[in-house]
Amino acid sequence: MEGFGVWKAFSARVGMMICNDRRWPESYRVMGLQGVEMILCGYNTPIHYVPDPSQDSLAGFHNALVMQSGAYQNGTWVVGVAKGGIEEGVDSLGQSMIVAPSGQIVAQALTTDDELIFARCDLDWCDRYTKTLFDFDRYRRPEVYGRITSQRGVVEE
Repeated sequence: MEGFGVWKAFSARVGMMICNDRRWPESYRVMGLQGVEMILCGYNTPIHYVPDPSQDSLAGFHNALVMQSGAYQNGTWVVGVAKGGIEEGVDSLGQSMIVAPSGQIVAQALTTDDELIFARCDLDWCDRYTKTLFDFDRYRRPEVYGRITSQRGVVEE
């Protein structure tokens, strides 16, 4: 299978992605459509964004936002594992986090250094979302989303 697969592991349906993948809702949705219960994501994000330094103060907010929305909109746990500290003169964001299917952050690293975090992840919580609010078979309308897969950049009409 191409793209983001989901595998049975540790009595769960687990998917994986890396770094920039977490910023795109399609990454989560492809796995959500395969019944993913936990998405693991490793990332190494610098605190300073050279192309647009005005974004620096928003790095942590954006990091949490994409993982929280991905978890909530797909009724899945998201475990974000971050590089922390300084490497080759670059400050890394850190902020590893575990996000519940509700979108709530249930554990988060508190500094920009390497930290260990943990949480008890009840996989049955996924069903509360995927069988009700985000019942894809009932509520999704793929016939109106064609542009997502047929077009890459912005096209102004």
